[in-house]
Amino acid sequence: MKKNLSSKQCESIIKVLRLRFEKNKARHKGIDWADVQKKLQANTDKLWSLNQMEETGGEPDVISFDKKNGEYLFYDCSEESPKGRRSICYDPQALASRKEHKPKNSALGMAAEIGIELLTEEQYRELQRLGKFDTKTSSWIHTPAAIREQGGAIFADYRYGHVFIYHNGAESYYAARGFRGLLRV
Repeated sequence: MKKNLSSKQCESIIKVLRLRFEKNKARHKGIDWADVQKKLQANTDKLWSLNQMEETGGEPDVISFDKKNGEYLFYDCSEESPKGRRSICYDPQALASRKEHKPKNSALGMAAEIGIELLTEEQYRELQRLGKFDTKTSSWIHTPAAIREQGGAIFADYRYGHVFIYHNGAESYYAARGFRGLLRV
């Protein structure tokens, strides 16, 4: 699969990201767009991943800057779990274990293809402090190995003014469950 964009596609995704950045200033206080754009232009391979996040309905936006690593963190900020990443099980192992009615993909499989990471529980809670996300859907989140080794996986949503973390079999999938990712640039 081709993992680079034409110069026109790069300009287009940068424009989309800039407009979203300007529209949602509360998500990234103290971050200057000019600095983000410089970083994006110096890491055009990351633009491909951001474009994939956008095309699958994630609406990526900068939510913080990691001073230790010098990276901007882009999270999926779509109101609901990204439409193009729903009806999937947790990981390739769970996908392989299904004998019937297999979903088309898995959250970890898609994340790897896109070049992003699943949000952890802590990151999911951080996202929820910036708005109300997944009020009608849910999102798979990074599952600790001890849970996954027992066949489970965790997902999260926002209901009744509260973030809920749940568990399910890793091979399960639902039309309203997808995953949210993050990209470090």
